Amino acid sequence: MNVHPARSTTPEEAAFALRAAVEAAVQAPSVHNTQPWAFTIEGGEIRLDADSGRRLRVGDPAGRELLISCGAALLNARLALLELGYEPRVRVLPDPDRPALLATIRIGGEAPPDEHTRLLHAQIERRRTHRAGFTDLPVPERLVEALVAQASAEGARLTPVRSEAAVRVLAALTGAAQDVQSQDRVFGLEVARWARPPGSPRGDGVPAQAYPREVRTDPPFAQRDYARGHSWGHAADQFAATSAGVVAVLTTSGDSREEWLAAGQALQRVLLHAFAYGISAAFHSQALEMFHLREFLRQEICSGEYPQMIMRLGFTFDDTPGVRRPVSEVLEER
Repeated sequence: MNVHPARSTTPEEAAFALRAAVEAAVQAPSVHNTQPWAFTIEGGEIRLDADSGRRLRVGDPAGRELLISCGAALLNARLALLELGYEPRVRVLPDPDRPALLATIRIGGEAPPDEHTRLLHAQIERRRTHRAGFTDLPVPERLVEALVAQASAEGARLTPVRSEAAVRVLAALTGAAQDVQSQDRVFGLEVARWARPPGSPRGDGVPAQAYPREVRTDPPFAQRDYARGHSWGHAADQFAATSAGVVAVLTTSGDSREEWLAAGQALQRVLLHAFAYGISAAFHSQALEMFHLREFLRQEICSGEYPQMIMRLGFTFDDTPGVRRPVSEVLEER
């Protein structure tokens, strides 16, 4: 990237660019669509804070999934500034005495956007999470390799799982974790908090039209039970979409808060690049929310690296609209 010295930017131009970055950030995916972030624009800077009130206290006590979600939002903000021709100057975890402050972003010098930046930025509002099977159309190997490179660019590793036996292990552990969690009343109530009934006006959580009533894949990957006994969800065409797709695991070499944020940025870069070529992703984090299963995966499947996300990638004809809170709910401008 060719970065030039800081140009003379008017206060109005800076304010427009910073707000555009926040508008892009809030489109990021998040666990159960909790959108666990808060932004402040002050003194020519964006501050990204974790919204602890939206943390999953049962499923995510350490805040790992929260930081991955916020990392995805940070990547979107960076792309928005790059698309406008600015270098984003980011400081991650800048103040040890303020653990909720995850990052600050300032406008740097000129950075004319390249074609790939524009490609990724164009997917920010279009990308959707998929929660069912995929068609049998194969994902081109060159595209899989490109997704691996996207994760690497953010300091994480995306590993496509080539072994059929390993895929079955991941599916089995996902199902086991889902079965255990479904028997935990407190865990179930926490998931139910983020499930939205049909017609709900809420701008967060998982709406009923965003998941199918029944999911069948081969091998079977269990999906969250957002309906909790209700007849919510949409009818998926399971006869046309039963493939598990390409199963992949996103990992990092360590397991610190900084690496969780890096994993979120890597995840979002992978998702945007994939969506630009018609590839959607389904997430399966149940086994990663249980310490012993996550540690088993780290040692037996992930070559000692820390698994941050299990996903399936493939083609789908699903085009379910997403829901987001308005920027006014998450942004304070001073």
